[in-house]
Amino acid sequence: MALRSPLILAALSIRLLTPDAPAHAQVVHSHNVVANASTTDSVVDQAILRFVAATPQVVGLSVGVFKNGAIYTYNYGTVERGKHQPPTENTIYRIASITKTFTATLLAQAAVDRRVKLDDDVRKYLDGDYPNLEFQGHPIRLYDLVDHRSGLPFFLPDKPETAPDYHHDVAGWPTRIADALRSYSRQDFYADLHHVQLDGIPGEQVHYSNAAAQLMGYILERVYHRSYETLLKEKIFAPLDMESTAITLDYQLRGQLAKGYDSAGHLMPDVPDQLQAAGAVKSTVSDLLKYVQWQVEENDGAVKLSHIPRATIGDYSADLNWQMWSSDGNRLIWQSGNFPGFHSLCATLPELKLGLVILANESDPASNAARQIMANEILSGLDPRAIPLPQ
Repeated sequence: MALRSPLILAALSIRLLTPDAPAHAQVVHSHNVVANASTTDSVVDQAILRFVAATPQVVGLSVGVFKNGAIYTYNYGTVERGKHQPPTENTIYRIASITKTFTATLLAQAAVDRRVKLDDDVRKYLDGDYPNLEFQGHPIRLYDLVDHRSGLPFFLPDKPETAPDYHHDVAGWPTRIADALRSYSRQDFYADLHHVQLDGIPGEQVHYSNAAAQLMGYILERVYHRSYETLLKEKIFAPLDMESTAITLDYQLRGQLAKGYDSAGHLMPDVPDQLQAAGAVKSTVSDLLKYVQWQVEENDGAVKLSHIPRATIGDYSADLNWQMWSSDGNRLIWQSGNFPGFHSLCATLPELKLGLVILANESDPASNAARQIMANEILSGLDPRAIPLPQ
């Protein structure tokens, strides 16, 4: 969702396996070519097996690798606890904040199309008067909405019960956010937006915001006179042949959706799709590998623009809803996401022609951290030059 993904962004403010599955169960893999497959299989298999041994609470896992033009997929565990139903390359997961990278790519496309300028005042695309969306004469700009420096709150509605640590009751948060969003309309969002109070100049401090990404989606709808989901289909999903990626799942795709769990094995509530551009997209490892390949190749103008650093500190940069490490002429460009019951990661290394997708239908701090370790094992095993993800 839009839930908080592990971000280094705070620095810029300065200043799978089922519990009852046998331990010797094998990873199910497939790939479209056989060259170098055995090496790739060995690297990924071993990393997955170590991850599963360390995190028995994990339910299911899909891993995808793009390497030098070849794609490989690996699946482990089950799509539903209590059933022996392994995920496949076509199993659908909620990809949470990776949705924001699609939103930023649409913004970049709008800039390439000369529909907008990235430094436009957001109020240019809003009806009504919003004097509150500036601080000391400095307005929120479009690109502030996609690099977490807008100053907008974590969520709208901005209430204590929508904060994950409300009264230290993290376990109850999925139900609270589902209840809060179920009856929350776009009109409610704009009404609350009128009451937002910025406490600093936009662009100078990092404040992770799902509300900002959601607002960006509404602005894109106004720019193109199409719904956000229609824009995704027309400009990204259809051109990349991502046939199983959507916000609104039809009956057939709904049957491919994995069920999401917490560390205790509780089935997570079905959070409604009001978040849209902030975290409502669902996808498969197969489809996301197509997206990763597109990002790695950087042949598209919007992709190139979305990878240009907007804020940099040392070797770290925030791009348009991507994060980036640079070292020795190589780049690691990545984003991850958390949603009640789901965790996702997309990582690309363009100079190394390497990309990685990890999708899981169980989410908790321990397993999410372990997946990050697993990702680094895979990346370094595939290419020793790979820049590691932050721990």
